[in-house]
Amino acid sequence: MDWPALTCYTAALIILFLPLRASDDRLVPGERLFPGTTIVSDDGAFALGFFSPSNSTPASLYLGIWYNGIPELTVVWVANRETSVINDTSSAPTLSLTNNSNLVLSDASSGRVIWTTDVAAASSSIAAAAVLENTGNLVVRSSNGTTLWQSFDHVTDTFLPEMKIRIRYATRGIGIRLVSWKGPEDPSLGRFSYGGDPDTLLQLFLWDGTRPVGRTSPWTGYLVKGEHQYRKVNGSTAVIIYMAIVDNDEEIYTTYTVSAGAPHTRYVVTYTGDYQLQSWSTSSSSWVILANWPSPECNRYGFCGPYGYCDQTAMPMPMCKCLDGFEPASTDEWAAGRFSAGCRRKEALHGCSDNFLALMEMKAPDKFMFAGGNMSTMEECAAECRNNCSCVAYAYSNLSSGRSGGDVTRCLVWAGELIDTGRFAEGLGSATLYLRLAGLDVAAGKRRKSTATIIMLAILGTGAVVFLCIFVAWLKRQEKMEKTQEGNI
Repeated sequence: MDWPALTCYTAALIILFLPLRASDDRLVPGERLFPGTTIVSDDGAFALGFFSPSNSTPASLYLGIWYNGIPELTVVWVANRETSVINDTSSAPTLSLTNNSNLVLSDASSGRVIWTTDVAAASSSIAAAAVLENTGNLVVRSSNGTTLWQSFDHVTDTFLPEMKIRIRYATRGIGIRLVSWKGPEDPSLGRFSYGGDPDTLLQLFLWDGTRPVGRTSPWTGYLVKGEHQYRKVNGSTAVIIYMAIVDNDEEIYTTYTVSAGAPHTRYVVTYTGDYQLQSWSTSSSSWVILANWPSPECNRYGFCGPYGYCDQTAMPMPMCKCLDGFEPASTDEWAAGRFSAGCRRKEALHGCSDNFLALMEMKAPDKFMFAGGNMSTMEECAAECRNNCSCVAYAYSNLSSGRSGGDVTRCLVWAGELIDTGRFAEGLGSATLYLRLAGLDVAAGKRRKSTATIIMLAILGTGAVVFLCIFVAWLKRQEKMEKTQEGNI
């Protein structure tokens, strides 16, 4: 064998027996991933491997994906959240891709399966590879490029660009939900979660267990694409978030991308119960919080009580207020900054004879109901509520980007207490809420004065006229007396 051929043969053997390198972005059947080795996305942004969130001895290991090259370990996905594995000589974990296209995390010694992708449609004849993409998505693909499984469908606590938070129509009630870590060093399932509302498919919630902590405004068709600009992080250009809501025949979901050149940016549900937008700052070597939700405090779910709302346009800071036609249920509690009792009507409803006041730029309340069928016009939606004497409010939207492809309309009505509403500083996501009020002059768009008020104004007006007449009579008398005195002189 000549020298060039021997050199090539030796190089091939070296490459063949090298362990999985950090530059590899995939795992193929026959390869194994061990603690201390990683798979790195093609652009170097993300790494897949084993990590230990604490300094326990022996170390409890988890299989996860994290930002590669960031000095602070920031994990964005965990496979075995509820079952860690001990890293010792007797039970070192390994990750492998089987011939039937399943990723399997197991003990090297016992072969006990700790976690698997469990691809139901997998076939032993399918040759596949598990690839860590530049988005941070771990994808198991067949030889023809078909996606058999992806980590973006099995999220943990982090919402990455191009990921989807969604609910499929075929499995209504089951959707993707972010779930916080249990603690700063415990990636198991925590108390807090974030995802779509399975009952309405139109709003997103942050939950503490089953209790809502925050709620977005119901989707009104306002957002096919939306842009949010945040402050500069590294002294360069500002981070711009491009949000989108997509509604098609299969699912409704929200997703986002970031501006070109922006630093690593993510949404995360923290173990303390916040939903944060974070961006990595190289200058401070830390995550900068660009947005924190729910914020302000009065925007927390139901904070202002029934018929109260969080006015985010109030200066110098957002505050609780009562809807028009309402007053604090307890003025003492309200003055003390306790708003849970909410507000009460100033004047009781008379029934179906009452009219509706239009409140602009509002966050529609929770606990709404869909009016039967699609209401093709605003007038039909108004009539639906007006003809139902128990209906206290309604809101109408034309979802022109709806999944049926035409003009899809939506009529929401409320029959009970109005809870968790607000007034927006921006128009994005706002709706016009039509509120049923007693004594409303619909033509003038103002509340009619009550009978007591009218009587009081009449009494005051009559008293003023009487006083004026007496004053004029007194002046004339004084003038006559002065003339009499001058004549006597």
